[in-house]
Amino acid sequence: MAAMDSVLNSTNQISLKVTDENISTGQAQAANKNNKDEKKLTSFIRKNLIHEKNKGGWKYASILLANQGLATLAFFGVGVNLVLFLTRVLQQENANAANNVSKWTGTVYMCSLIGAFLSDSYWGRYLTCAVFQLIFVLGLVLLSVLSFLMIKPTGCGDGFISCKPLSSIFAAIFYLSIYLIAFGYGGHQPTLATFGADQFDESKPKERQSKTLFFCYFYFFLNVGSLFSNTILVYYEDSGKWTLGFLVSLASAVIALLSYLMGTPGYRYVKPCGNPLPRVAQVFIAAARKWNVVVPANSDELYEVAGPESAIKGSRKILHSNEIEFLDKAATITDNDLAGPKNPWKLCTVTQVEEAKCVLKMLPIWLCTIIYSVVFTQMASLFVEQGDVMNSHIGEFHLPAASMSAFDICSVLICTGIYRKILVPVAGKLNGNPKGLSELQRMGIGLIIGMLAMIAAGATEIQRLKYISPGEKASSLSIFWQIPQYVLVGASEVFMYVGQLEFFNGQAPDGIKSFGSSLCMASISFGNYVSSLLVVMVMGITAKGDKPGWIPDDLNTGHMDRFYFLLAVLTAFDFVIYLICANWYKGINLDEDSCEKEMEMKLDEDDVLRRV
Repeated sequence: MAAMDSVLNSTNQISLKVTDENISTGQAQAANKNNKDEKKLTSFIRKNLIHEKNKGGWKYASILLANQGLATLAFFGVGVNLVLFLTRVLQQENANAANNVSKWTGTVYMCSLIGAFLSDSYWGRYLTCAVFQLIFVLGLVLLSVLSFLMIKPTGCGDGFISCKPLSSIFAAIFYLSIYLIAFGYGGHQPTLATFGADQFDESKPKERQSKTLFFCYFYFFLNVGSLFSNTILVYYEDSGKWTLGFLVSLASAVIALLSYLMGTPGYRYVKPCGNPLPRVAQVFIAAARKWNVVVPANSDELYEVAGPESAIKGSRKILHSNEIEFLDKAATITDNDLAGPKNPWKLCTVTQVEEAKCVLKMLPIWLCTIIYSVVFTQMASLFVEQGDVMNSHIGEFHLPAASMSAFDICSVLICTGIYRKILVPVAGKLNGNPKGLSELQRMGIGLIIGMLAMIAAGATEIQRLKYISPGEKASSLSIFWQIPQYVLVGASEVFMYVGQLEFFNGQAPDGIKSFGSSLCMASISFGNYVSSLLVVMVMGITAKGDKPGWIPDDLNTGHMDRFYFLLAVLTAFDFVIYLICANWYKGINLDEDSCEKEMEMKLDEDDVLRRV
């Protein structure tokens, strides 16, 4: 994060400008010896550096991790049983309820793009997180009040007592409340991940490792928060105590917001870098205007501003890459560019061109993750509906179908520990990579495990259909047959989603870091929409004439196993395409010389601080 003009940036992001004109680093070091310039420099340090010295680090990153856990508890307190709320309280059919949950979940993560845009462009990470958490709390307040008023008789929606039909007004307010929750949580998530990463100074090797570890803990706390929702809250909601569950979610969201605000004085802040859309548009328009211009063979002849800072506020310089070469035309200097004032719609810097290239290069990888998200979203819809028609009794105790996702959460927690403590050291010794496996390798492994999860789910459904008794809604097959599919999905998440967070955040240029984090959430969003589309298409094709289709209202007359196997085939096909895209991908290449100059200036800062 190289926002040189930002008072709120970390010490490695402050440029020591001590002379009246732009001079070289060597001249600056010599000027530091001059008493007059040293007086100016000391004043600058006191204003811009000293109060930043002790900000950030694990202390404040831990507050954000706790915020993640509490906010996730609140979110899943609503989302984990939403499909059953729609079928039992709103009396929707299984296929419609599954589609509505997919659309809602898709909206949650689609809103991450809005949060990321506002964070990177205008509001900054801190304000964006605060505003979206307020919206999240407002949605939960509305849902809690509404559920108290509309669920009649008391205790209905438990699978035995039917609820009275809702008026259109209540139904409209219900959808408003859950979509406020979707908007608030979705906009908050990617920005919080990036804000947490901002608490570490990338110029220090130890803190760079801490930043990588933060993403692992971020996903870990997400699952810790959802564990309570998937075990305790889901039990009360499944027994008809919906309002109680929503009130607990509300309390958790309020505590999360208050704890977030308490850390305000100690956070490490990064100023927004401006709207990236015009910057990217400028590259394409400038390249189109120079379509017939020949790009110089020597990349050093392309346009770039002098000095360690890039033309993009708050962004480090990016070195030229050989991919997507036609965009280099935007940085090619012509006689017209030399004749008049520089116009960014006609001439762009190499860093600006590379920022656009980075977005384009990440898109194929991102598109390949959508099918995995289709697999992941089945856990909140079809897995729950499948478990709801299985034997879920342990003696006299009834186990809610949605609580089976606790096995997914436990799998994530266990696999995270195994990955960090065993797989990383072993793989690191074998391939020399201190991370163990690259992000792209981990995402590929996640795809394979996700495919196996769908095969396991299909096999479970085949067994479930064998144990159906005439006239009975539920199969006599134990719900614990679902454990393998939940465990496999959890294991795949550790590789896929943690890998995605690290990959997209690490490969995104400094000016669009939140956008990088939001791509992971947007993948889940599109996965939900694709899942909804697949269900509609499958039912449209298979439910013809007297045929009930693969996913009918009465699952005992359908073939949900075939839908699972279809997803497994699509995932296998997606994996082949992913291998091609991952092999083609070349990572971002930051200007190391610029970083080294920043480090040298940082040493000068430390010397001045000792004198101060």
